[in-house]
Amino acid sequence: MKQVGVIGAGIAGLATAVRLQAAGKQVTVFEKNEFAGGKLSSFEAKGYRFDAGPSLFTMPQLVEELFLVAKKEIKDYFSYERLEVVCNYFWNDQSRFIAWADKEKYAQEMQAKFDIEPKICLDYFQLARKKYEATENIFIKRSLHKVSTYFNKDILACIGAIPYLNIFDTMHNINKKTFKNDKVVQLFDRYATYNGSNPYQASGILTMIPHLEQGIGTFLPKGGMHSISQSVYKLAQDLGVRFYFNSPVEKIILNDKKNKATGLISNGQVHNFDKIVCNMDVFFAYDKLLTGLKRPEKILKQEKSSSALIFYWGVKHNFSELDVHNIFFADDYEAEFNSIFKTKTIYKDPTIYINITSKREKQDAPDGGENWFVMVNVPALLEQHDWENWITELREIIIQKLSKLLNTNILEKIETEQILDPRSIESRTLSHLGALYGASSNDRNAAFLRHSNFSKQVENLYFCGGSVHPGGGIPLCLSSAKIVADGIE
Repeated sequence: MKQVGVIGAGIAGLATAVRLQAAGKQVTVFEKNEFAGGKLSSFEAKGYRFDAGPSLFTMPQLVEELFLVAKKEIKDYFSYERLEVVCNYFWNDQSRFIAWADKEKYAQEMQAKFDIEPKICLDYFQLARKKYEATENIFIKRSLHKVSTYFNKDILACIGAIPYLNIFDTMHNINKKTFKNDKVVQLFDRYATYNGSNPYQASGILTMIPHLEQGIGTFLPKGGMHSISQSVYKLAQDLGVRFYFNSPVEKIILNDKKNKATGLISNGQVHNFDKIVCNMDVFFAYDKLLTGLKRPEKILKQEKSSSALIFYWGVKHNFSELDVHNIFFADDYEAEFNSIFKTKTIYKDPTIYINITSKREKQDAPDGGENWFVMVNVPALLEQHDWENWITELREIIIQKLSKLLNTNILEKIETEQILDPRSIESRTLSHLGALYGASSNDRNAAFLRHSNFSKQVENLYFCGGSVHPGGGIPLCLSSAKIVADGIE
C-alpha cells in the first residue's frame, strides 16, 4: 500500500485524501490548526453561529462525487437545499432586484425592473452554459500542464467554441454590449469577484460564471457552509485517513539530488512517504517547505486576487427585505475596482455583501436576531496599508450605508462583533498577502499561468488548493483534488 502525506486539511486536502484513500492508498494528513476545514471553519459568539470563510455553495455535485468514490451514502453525512432566491440586490438610489433561481422568473423580474427583454437575459444564460460546457473538461477537470490534455476529443469542442468564448474582450465590455442598463451591467460584472478579479480587466470568458448560479443552482448546506468540510472530514476518517492536528509541517524532505520528495518533517519528527500532496498556498510552500529549491518566480509574482474585510455581526433584528445572499452596490463600480487593483486602497462607497444563514438555519441566531457576515472587497496585503484606520473608516461607512438603505440604525442592533482582515486571513490560513483566490484572473492567460498540480522539478510532489490550477473557491479546489488524485498512481 502506497503511503501518501497530505499537507493541510483545507477542503482540497480533505477531498484529495478521500479520493486517494478510496483508491487504495494509505493517506496521512498534517494540519497546523486543531481542526479540519481551513477557510471553511465556523465559530459562535453570544448565541450567533458564523461561517468564517466561504459563504456561497454552488456545484454540489463535486461534493456528492466524493461520497460516490468512497461508496458511502451522502445522506448519512451531508444534505443541502436549493435556494429559491439567488441574491437580493440593492442600489444607493433605493432600486432593488430579486435574482430568482428560476430563470424565467428572473427574466420577468429584470423586464419589470430594468426594461430588459426576457429573451436577452435568457440568451445570456444560455450562452454562459455553452461557454462552461465547452471549456470545463479542459480548463477545470484536467491539468493544463500535461501534453495529454491537448490530445483528446474535448479539445475540439473547446477550439470550436473560441468564436463565442469572448477571450479577447473584457468581461465588462461583453456585459455592456449585451445589456443597455448600467445597473444590469454592474450586476453581471460582479461575477468577476467570484475569483477575486476585476471585470474591467478580466477576460470575457468569465461571463460563463453566472451559469453556476442560474444554471446549476445556488445551495445552502444543512448546518451552514462549515458542514461541507466537516462532512468530508468525517468521510475521510471513516475511510481510514489518519490525521495529525496541531502539526505544522516544517519541511518537505527531498533526496540528495533534490529531484524526488521522500517525506516531510512535522513537529520535528520525520515521516516518510511515497507521495506528498501540498494543500498549502504555493507561495508559502516554496518559502517555508521547499527552501533551496529553485522558485517559479514568474508564477509566484503574479498579481494577487482581491482580499476581504469581514465583519461578523450578531444583529438583534429581523430584516424581511434580506435573504441568505444580499449585495449593496457602489455607485461607481469601476472606481471601486481601480481602488482595489490599481491604487490599492479602500473605496469611499464599497459594494457590501451580507450573508445571513439564519434566514434558513434558524438555530444560527437567537430568536429575533440574524447572523450577519458582512464583507467588502479590499486590496491584498501590502506593508504600507494602514489597516487599523481603514477598518475604523470602512466600518463607519458600511454602517451608515446600510442604515440608510434599510431605514434602521444598524449600529444600535449589533450585539456582537468579530473582524477578519487581510492580515488575519494570511496568518490564519497562510493565504499569501491575504488574497482570497491566490492569483487574480485579470490576465487573459491567467489559467495557464497558475502553478501546476504537480511539481515540474520534484518527482512525487503534487499541489492542490486555491493557489494552483484550476483556481480558488470551493468548486475549483475540489476540482484540483480530483486532478491530483487522478495523477497519482
